[in-house]
Amino acid sequence: MSEILFGQSYYLRFDPKLHAAMQPYPPLGTLYAAAHLRARGYDVALFDAMLAESEEEWDAALARHMPRYAVLYEDNFNYLSKMCLLRMRAAALEMIRMARARGCTVIMCGADATDHAGIYLQGGADYVLLGEGEETLGELMDARRSGKAVDDILGLAWRDASGAERRTARRPDIAALDALPFPAWDLVDVPRYARIWRERHGYYSMNMVTTRGCPYHCNWCAKPIWGQRYHARSPENVAAELKWLKDTYHPDHIWFADDIFGLRPGWVERFGELVRAQGAAVPFKCLLRADLVKPSVVAGLKVAGCRTVWMGAESGSQKILDAMDKGTTVPQIYEARRLLGEAGIEVAFFLQFGYPGETRADVERTLQMVREAMPDDIGMSVSYPLPGTPFYERVRAQLGAKQNWEDSADLAMLYQGPFPQAFYRVLHTVVHREFRLRRAARALRRDLIHPARWRPRHLRLLASLPYHWAGWRVNRVRLDRIASPSPTFPGG
Repeated sequence: MSEILFGQSYYLRFDPKLHAAMQPYPPLGTLYAAAHLRARGYDVALFDAMLAESEEEWDAALARHMPRYAVLYEDNFNYLSKMCLLRMRAAALEMIRMARARGCTVIMCGADATDHAGIYLQGGADYVLLGEGEETLGELMDARRSGKAVDDILGLAWRDASGAERRTARRPDIAALDALPFPAWDLVDVPRYARIWRERHGYYSMNMVTTRGCPYHCNWCAKPIWGQRYHARSPENVAAELKWLKDTYHPDHIWFADDIFGLRPGWVERFGELVRAQGAAVPFKCLLRADLVKPSVVAGLKVAGCRTVWMGAESGSQKILDAMDKGTTVPQIYEARRLLGEAGIEVAFFLQFGYPGETRADVERTLQMVREAMPDDIGMSVSYPLPGTPFYERVRAQLGAKQNWEDSADLAMLYQGPFPQAFYRVLHTVVHREFRLRRAARALRRDLIHPARWRPRHLRLLASLPYHWAGWRVNRVRLDRIASPSPTFPGG
């Protein structure tokens, strides 16, 4: 038996695109909350939905642990949780129903719950934690244990005896992040994750975070948990955790899941020094803004073991970057790619299409940027309106009944985009086919004059060229045919 059973509702099985990719990470935000409650003296257990087949496994965990409290604590470091996918919302509501049926007090925390507390309270949750949840959850559990009222607990929503929704003011964020215990990795089936990663990809990757929040003003970026605030752990604290993970679990790779890695001046450089001194280096990937990539930062990343930097390039059109309030320039994207590439660090671009006002010329500028900068990888999406953002308010009147994607491969235009919805689905194929074609050709050109480097993969690359070229050409023609302004919502 456990007093508290933690869970979350992102099931990889329910997201076909990412289930096929099979790069699972445990819910880091949930592990932080479990560690925080355990440090306060509570007995906790974990149900990890990431690798579960269905909600039935949650019900089985409830039967096995017989908890008094079921806490569905979403991973606020998972961008898909912030997107509030409909399939995962349905899973959360079903998990609430199951927990209530077994007599549990149900507590909910996450981006969607913060934005739509009423949905979860009506669905059976007893309490919803608003925003960052650890301290609110701790105070709520203390109050429940002592029989005190919850009316003065900040960051809480619930329904009173009459059924009316009650809520208190938002709680200030946790600023002293170094004081938090490390995530409760001992609750995770680490060998299972390691086995999946190594069987599918040849290495094992674990996840960490060094910060909470983001101070920038991209007007499409939802920030229901931390708002515009930003807090960072010290390089010393992060290096200590990295060393602990390396010595305890022996990962081959780390994903730093921060919105922005190493924002504070000198942070990356100091982190690199500490990692090298402690022998803590593990190859990692992280997310950086183009305007933060300076020679000293690149050197620090290299020393610390950085293998890949993902950048939110978004667009090759300065007009669109300015409309997004991105705060970066196209030349900065090119320069960041150059600096990192020269240091031997891979660079990947996030690309976003469909922002209001984007023309066909703007789309082509983005495609040209990819051709010229030639990143090592790309990810593409369409603009996604989330509550609480200026972008959402701008397109709110255009939104229909469907206001969230079903899963990560949905790519539905939820508002009236510049082009028909079919345009963006075909564009997704065009962008990826051309990118793969050029990447394969580049690899062949690089190794063709060195026969000693030839491997079976070069034959596969050579065979892939006609396939990618044909797919790119056919879909490019399709794209030209449908590139006309969208006459009606939702865009064809």
